[in-house]
Amino acid sequence: MKKLKILFIVLFALLLAGPARGAVDLQDMDFGRVHPRVRIKDVVDVEGARSNQLSGIGIVTGLVGTGDKSPMAMQMMKNMLQQYGINVDERSIRSKNVAVVSLTADLPPYVKPGQTIDVTASTMGDAKSLQGGTLLQAPLMAADGKVYAVAQGPVLVGGYAAGGAAATTTKNIPTAGRVPRGAIVEREVPTGYADGGQMALLLHTPDFTTAQRISDTINSTFGAVSRPADAGRVVVDLPGQYVGAPTAFLAKMEKLEIEPDVTARVAVNERTGTVVMGGDVKISSVAVAHGNLTVSVAEDPNVVQPNPISPGQTAVENRTDITVAEDGTSMIAMPATTTVRDLVRVINAIGATPRDVIAILQAINEAGALHGQLINM
Repeated sequence: MKKLKILFIVLFALLLAGPARGAVDLQDMDFGRVHPRVRIKDVVDVEGARSNQLSGIGIVTGLVGTGDKSPMAMQMMKNMLQQYGINVDERSIRSKNVAVVSLTADLPPYVKPGQTIDVTASTMGDAKSLQGGTLLQAPLMAADGKVYAVAQGPVLVGGYAAGGAAATTTKNIPTAGRVPRGAIVEREVPTGYADGGQMALLLHTPDFTTAQRISDTINSTFGAVSRPADAGRVVVDLPGQYVGAPTAFLAKMEKLEIEPDVTARVAVNERTGTVVMGGDVKISSVAVAHGNLTVSVAEDPNVVQPNPISPGQTAVENRTDITVAEDGTSMIAMPATTTVRDLVRVINAIGATPRDVIAILQAINEAGALHGQLINM
């Protein structure tokens, strides 16, 4: 009885104290501004200044019995030994301490020969783990077939795999790892981002309004030097004083701030129950009602014993209990031009879960009341 009194007192005190610190109250949030002001450099890329993908095949050594058993690994070991003047029959090579891996890397723009980049190594055969392995020197090539970097070094794996004859355990993905700064750049990729005194800005999310705002902001600072070519590209002519110093122009221009604009979208993921709604989403006048129908089927086998000194036999009698319950709900009306804030209030009022929200949004979209793109991920 004392415990119940103490619990009641604690709950009463929490109610008087109000919402806990860190709790989100929609009343306190500012929904007046949908999009923040951001720098131009955060929404565009400079045309011509792009990264390039590199790939290759290598061999990782030093594994503790977790390597490949496939003929591919034995063939690569034979080829490697032949490079050092050692001829050996691949049938005599029996080792589980090596693994054949695929190598991938991104070569960023402006990187010069002698600088280093990160490399990702992933097993190609039946290796169990790359933990403790070392990547031997392997070339990395681009789509043009030329070698742009050479990779080598210890492989770092963010997981492990261990086991015995009867059980195994694995954490994360031990068959893939990284070689931090493990590739040395050997060839530079030329970048001509300001040829002929002109450059172009490529928007991360193409939008006509955002492109026009970028152009207007640049023109208000440097004069009439830019114009949007389309929704994803803004052409900029270098001002006279910056023709010989395009880097100085970019350094000043990319700090300018704009307010981007995007298409109203609602992204839903039914696998994870995730719902993300943009602030521009509007909903026409609709009425929402949502209820859950629950059907429970329970099997209750009952053992029936015969009477003593009788010819009967023990038998199992199956009993099935079926219960149907439907949660009560009320229909809630939402006025036209409903905002995300209003929609969240309605959803919370009817006690819907994230997966219920997805069904509600899909139904609103089918009713033609959702003014925005509904994207199913």
